[in-house]
Amino acid sequence: MGYTDYCSGRGPCRRINVGLVGQSRQLPVSSQHPINVRCMEDMMVVTVQTDLYGTGKLVKASDLTLGPRLCRPSSQSTTTTVIFQQPLQDCGNTLQMSSDWLIYSTMLTYNPTAARNSPIIRTNAAVVPIQCYYPRHGNVSSNAIKPTWLPFSSTISAEERLSFSLKLMTDNWSAPRTSTVFQLGDIFHIEASVDTRNHVPMKVFIDRCVATLSPDVTSSPSYDIIAQNGCLMDGKQDDASSAFRSPRPTPDRLQFTVDAFRFIGSDNSMIYITCNLRAAAQNQVPDPLNKACSFSKPRNIWTDLEGPGDICTCCDSGNCLSSGVDHPDLMPHLSSEQEQKLVRLGPMLVVGVDRSQARGVTQESVSVELWVLVAVITLSLVVVGLGIVAGVLFKKHQPRVVQK
Repeated sequence: MGYTDYCSGRGPCRRINVGLVGQSRQLPVSSQHPINVRCMEDMMVVTVQTDLYGTGKLVKASDLTLGPRLCRPSSQSTTTTVIFQQPLQDCGNTLQMSSDWLIYSTMLTYNPTAARNSPIIRTNAAVVPIQCYYPRHGNVSSNAIKPTWLPFSSTISAEERLSFSLKLMTDNWSAPRTSTVFQLGDIFHIEASVDTRNHVPMKVFIDRCVATLSPDVTSSPSYDIIAQNGCLMDGKQDDASSAFRSPRPTPDRLQFTVDAFRFIGSDNSMIYITCNLRAAAQNQVPDPLNKACSFSKPRNIWTDLEGPGDICTCCDSGNCLSSGVDHPDLMPHLSSEQEQKLVRLGPMLVVGVDRSQARGVTQESVSVELWVLVAVITLSLVVVGLGIVAGVLFKKHQPRVVQK
């Protein structure tokens, strides 16, 4: 559960519950709760009453900022409320992880400024810590979202409408993965499926998959993981081993792996993957439109999961039969035996070691090793010196033998 600690300067801090993502709690508008926080899927909304201290003296919106980067209020603010609407990773917000929670922390800062030509102020400054809690474990299966790449056309009745899904799976593919947190070097194990329990048996294909930083598939930057009606383009990258899993477990399931990655030049480590899933007849023969092609680096060729390799040659030439994803005007009409939908997976959090931190750790380790070496040498010299002194003293006090 998320909370804020509100300190007015006139009494003890008060902890205000704000709820989990999707279950945000609306606090009553009163002098006891002048700050309202909503923890949403990928952003936080902070609403502040201008009567911050409950004294009738209104604070200025320009004196309020959010986070270490001093983000300003949104244009939706009014004379009675000041609204901040920011993505979770903006404004210098920090992310902490526990065994069960992802915790985004920030702070609301009130820094009163004097009126024009006045050397005084009449209110105290305040800093209000804010935290949003998100569960690390849960069902990561996604629901179908409204298509934005292409319109859907089908004659299948509503009762027979197919249900598509994307799931993150464990490394051995035995069960859905319960965590959406990854490190660079990890591998996404992704399964696409179509539920045919209320339908004739079908075979699922993946026409396209795009990775973005936000749930909006049309946002920028974006990265094509799968394109050209089933070509796993990410597998051609020098540092990638992405491929479709062979053999296909069942006709209504298709599995593939993708090496974890982050977008260059972005502090946002949240990744969404949106795929265009399509179901065809179970006896569909593999062809340039119905394929699942992986790139084999040792052989330097494309290979299909089930059909002849020549149906994948268009992955490089870019002239595969289009289903309309890249060229909507070329979209063929789907037969009554086919259906397709866009399905989103995420957000997935990809974390990595900061290079500057890594250098700092390395330098610190070298410094520690150097100090240890100096200490050992010094101790050795002291021991040797004590040995010499002891030897001299021993000889000095040894009794002399007098010969008669």
